[in-house]
Amino acid sequence: MNGKHLIGYLLLCTLTLASCSKSFLQEDPSTSVAVESAISSETDMLESVAGLYRSLDNYFIFGRNYPLFGDLLADNVYLSSTNSSRLLMQNNYTWTIANTEPRTFWSNTYYSILQANRIIGSNLDITENVAQLKGEAYALRALCYLYLINWFAKPYTVDPNAAGVPLVTVSTSITGPLVKPERNTVAEVYDKMISDLDSAFLLMPETTPAIHIASSNFIAKYAAKALQSRVFLYKADYENARDAALSVVQNGGYSLTDSPGDFAAYWASTASRTDKVETIFELNNSATANNGIEGLDFIYAAQGHGDMLVTDDTYAIYQETDSRRALIQDGTRNGMQAYFVNKYPNVTATDRDEVKMIRYAEVLLTLSEAYGRLGDEANARLYLNMVAQNRDHSIAPYTYSGNELLDAIVLERRKELAFEGLRFFDLTRLNLDFTRQNMGTKAYSYYTDVLRTDFRRIQPIPQEEINANPNMTQNAGY
Repeated sequence: MNGKHLIGYLLLCTLTLASCSKSFLQEDPSTSVAVESAISSETDMLESVAGLYRSLDNYFIFGRNYPLFGDLLADNVYLSSTNSSRLLMQNNYTWTIANTEPRTFWSNTYYSILQANRIIGSNLDITENVAQLKGEAYALRALCYLYLINWFAKPYTVDPNAAGVPLVTVSTSITGPLVKPERNTVAEVYDKMISDLDSAFLLMPETTPAIHIASSNFIAKYAAKALQSRVFLYKADYENARDAALSVVQNGGYSLTDSPGDFAAYWASTASRTDKVETIFELNNSATANNGIEGLDFIYAAQGHGDMLVTDDTYAIYQETDSRRALIQDGTRNGMQAYFVNKYPNVTATDRDEVKMIRYAEVLLTLSEAYGRLGDEANARLYLNMVAQNRDHSIAPYTYSGNELLDAIVLERRKELAFEGLRFFDLTRLNLDFTRQNMGTKAYSYYTDVLRTDFRRIQPIPQEEINANPNMTQNAGY
């Protein structure tokens, strides 16, 4: 790249990426206002925000790999011995600085950040519509940084002063495309995410204006607060995690489903939510714009590639009466019994499953954990049981205290959020060693014991970035 820095270089190369993405997105991303152009009207801004959402759904990041890695690199799923040759090195923990996946994590996520920067930095007068759209851009920028910092840096709970990722927050129309930033500390990135989410919450009106539909396909005011509760939890700032989650519970208007049948119907539906049941934010996969055979649904579903299977010990954590167990399909692969993920059952339908990004159950469990770690065990049990007994009406309420209660909350998070990409982050923020079950001949291969000291718990900074930017440093071990 002749010395050009990768993040700036994205301004050029990801424009090509967007045009090439037709093959798997089946339509142009809604980016008719190019990333280097000024936003001069609310219509321009709406188009830019639509393009930002579409960029997030790229299968290299949130459309598949981000949520998939969160379970594959943890202890929930494994790669079948019969597979489509995707993500073999990730299954085996043998990736290197030359691997495609870290590079596309980095490049595609920073491309989305560049989109968000241009929206945030626009000079339009603040109307209700502009406030809503800028608020969404702030929240989505924070979402991007949350995943970058979790994959490319040490957890805040381990070393807040460790090298994080570069904070690029000004539009390249101002800085020029060839900035060469250093890595900010983990703490600095967390501070920026929290600040962005504060800005998002303050900007967005209580009621989403009519500039676009108020549905789960778009970030709303309390979706920003829900995401902030996750950021505070990962930071182990339990007081603020509690307060952010409680704000969502008391003011957001969200609810869980009422019955096991409703819960099954919720997961079977491909429609965005306008009733605030279960989903707070999800990425749309429509009939005309989805990731096709590269989607999260396709790599999991028995009717798709079916490459990623549920480990036996993950299946065993669910009681027979738990409605979440029905989201795992007992079947056969290569002549052997296998458990398939069935949270995304519409893989053969015209309208495909949405990618769940933030759900109300997560907020309740964040609230439970925050209360538990602050010593308010009565409220910790209250919100833990709110989720657990909703999913399994036959169980008695949890009565644990102390470490048993905290362990139960973490287990309930595993049960509730399995196959949605958050398990790995729980294991890393808690700085836990863990074991990936050896599934023998059912598995392509295995790498079982993942120690907290394993350098591959952090992804490598892409080699192209190291080559292009003299201010960039590599993660240890690579």
